[in-house]
Amino acid sequence: MLTRRNWLLRLSVVLNVAVLFYFGSYLTIRNGNLENVEEVQVSGRNLASIDASPNGEKETAAYYYNSGPGGSASYPELALLASIQPIAGQQQQGSSVQTPVQGTTLRDDGHVMRIKPKSTAVAAVEPSDPSGSAADPSVVVAGSGSAAAIAPAEPWMLEKKDAPTQQQTSTTTTTTTTTASGGTSAVAAAMSNAGATSQVRPLRELLGCQDKPNRRRIAQRGDYWVLYNYVPARRWFRCDESITYTTHADFTFLDNLEPLLDRWRGPISVALYTPGTDFVPTLASIRYLRQCGSPLVAEYVTFHLYFGSGHVPKSVPHADHDINAPVANCSAPPPWVNSSAVYKGRKKLLYPVNVGRNVARESATTHYVLPSDIELYPSPGVIDGFMDMVRRQDPPLRRPKPMVFPLPIFELASRMKLPADKRELLSMLKNGSAITFHKKVCPDCHTVPKFKEWASAKPKPGVSVFHTGKRTGYHLHWEPIFIGTHSDPLYDERLSWEGKMDKMTQGYTLCVLDYEFHILDNAFLTHKPGIKTLKKDPARQVLASKTFNLIKKVILPELKVLYGVKKGCAV
Repeated sequence: MLTRRNWLLRLSVVLNVAVLFYFGSYLTIRNGNLENVEEVQVSGRNLASIDASPNGEKETAAYYYNSGPGGSASYPELALLASIQPIAGQQQQGSSVQTPVQGTTLRDDGHVMRIKPKSTAVAAVEPSDPSGSAADPSVVVAGSGSAAAIAPAEPWMLEKKDAPTQQQTSTTTTTTTTTASGGTSAVAAAMSNAGATSQVRPLRELLGCQDKPNRRRIAQRGDYWVLYNYVPARRWFRCDESITYTTHADFTFLDNLEPLLDRWRGPISVALYTPGTDFVPTLASIRYLRQCGSPLVAEYVTFHLYFGSGHVPKSVPHADHDINAPVANCSAPPPWVNSSAVYKGRKKLLYPVNVGRNVARESATTHYVLPSDIELYPSPGVIDGFMDMVRRQDPPLRRPKPMVFPLPIFELASRMKLPADKRELLSMLKNGSAITFHKKVCPDCHTVPKFKEWASAKPKPGVSVFHTGKRTGYHLHWEPIFIGTHSDPLYDERLSWEGKMDKMTQGYTLCVLDYEFHILDNAFLTHKPGIKTLKKDPARQVLASKTFNLIKKVILPELKVLYGVKKGCAV
């Protein structure tokens, strides 16, 4: 009897252990699905290759999402994975490749690397910005640049620390980089070269940049009031997405904007000087360009307005409706055509050129910027070619010293057609219809080092570094216009256009900081047709003398204290 009870007791223990083992195995398999997916994500394998079903057939993330009790409630990460089809050429027969859902980040080899929560599509704002709000995921802008939804206009207020006034929200697109002219993204470039070259690092990682909001705000800058992002572009760009052309002007120069934009095809940040009553025709000119001109103006151009504290306009519209109304009369001539009697001229105000340069550059949302003049038109394809060069990390870009990328500049005879590429430019240089910039005014100021070699080199596709030069020796007073970053020295705002030498102090600082100047090949700037000649202007010569004394006695000693002295560097 005792033996029989012991046998039954042992049998009961065995059965209990078997039941516990069964349930333990079931729970392990069930909870292991997510770990399996995460393991696949880290390893870079395509989700379509998961083979975890009981019958051995391959299953996508939709299997794990649908099979788990509670669906997205239990596995919110899998809700995102369920909608992703196989990518990078590994889709199963009959399936179609789809763009990953918002919040999905792609590795450079094209595979899913990291899944963010569903709520990833939020405004691209600074972490401390309390005005950031979730963007509407249904608002998507086709083509290059990030999708953007403009927040309703809010009343303006003076800028306070960590208290932005108005936020332009945006939905984050899923590719890592797209050039402004609709070029290939960094992910696509890395995928196409994955089998032939070493793995390419993501562009954002290479640049170490952070996205910037382009919120509308008012701020005081020295003796000037600035309306930042007063009329923002419809398209917002991430820091690693393009290059921003930053420039300055008053409304009488806005006829240059459309030909500039036609060749640039990317983001433009322009600061307009609008003292006193010049504010009204400036705003009318902006409306005319956006409503009657090329649609690229509203798409790509952001306008900032600034004026002196003693020349504030009588009224400044605040709401979008007031800024964009009334509707422009497109049958009438542009407002800048009849612009002889402007406020700046009547009051004999100097043009604060460097205030405009700095405002436009600091407001750019991209890592790379091209600070230039509005009458200088870039050769087509600069954005695509330059960003491709950055992704390749050509040897000059791997050097440890700070660097900028100057573009050679040229002038054309009146009524000449702008050259489409370097081949056409070289032909025009040979027949004399094109010359180097300011050749008849200041030939040493703008000719790049090794220009003869640059002009004799055969054109080749893409953008690359032709030569690395310095602002020393024969090029001691060189005033390069270059692609740089927000880390480069700003322009001294005490200098005016009328006084000349407005870029010389920045050039001195670049020299002392041991900057390298990587002259670009197959990329150049062309001035608005019309060759400049040296003309005597006694009034401007007086201002130039005052500027020279200001630089020599005040600015240069300050720069020597702040940055030091380096042999061979001069203003």
